[in-house]
Amino acid sequence: MADSPRALRIAGTIKKIVARALETEIKDPRLGFVTVTDVRVTGDLQQASVFYTVYGSEEDRANTAAALSSAKGRIRSMVGGELGIRLTPSIEFHLDAVPETAASLEKSLHAAAVRDAELAKMREGAQFAGEADPYRHPAEEDDANEANEDDEDDANEDDANEDDEDDEDDANEDDANEDED
Repeated sequence: MADSPRALRIAGTIKKIVARALETEIKDPRLGFVTVTDVRVTGDLQQASVFYTVYGSEEDRANTAAALSSAKGRIRSMVGGELGIRLTPSIEFHLDAVPETAASLEKSLHAAAVRDAELAKMREGAQFAGEADPYRHPAEEDDANEANEDDEDDANEDDANEDDEDDEDDANEDDANEDED
């Protein structure tokens, strides 16, 4: 089911409020270089999931997660004051996996490019296993069909001649057998 336009609008507003709060209001030294990447709000506007990324090491990510969980109440009160809706959504912070996925895809694309370059080098001196153009063309098919028909006619005549010779041999053998009796 698609999100309602109101939920999308509120999610965009929450994203701006949280980003501004992290930049100016929250002074926790554990807070690293944080970027709010996305906010998703449920259809009933009761829960908001804030997705973020942290530039740095695993330790920086863990410290930032602890700082965000401790500042969750203050951020929620700021969101409630600026949104002006009856119920302020509860906020959950989630570390976004997009940068790791992007790095993995980038690595895979680089490996594929290297393999393509290797194959291009191998193809430079390669030659065809058969003819350069292995496909039949209509003019050649007509010539080939005529040659095949001629070969078939010759083969049929040869078969007929061999059958006649076999019949004559059989008749001669029968005559020889009768003479012996």
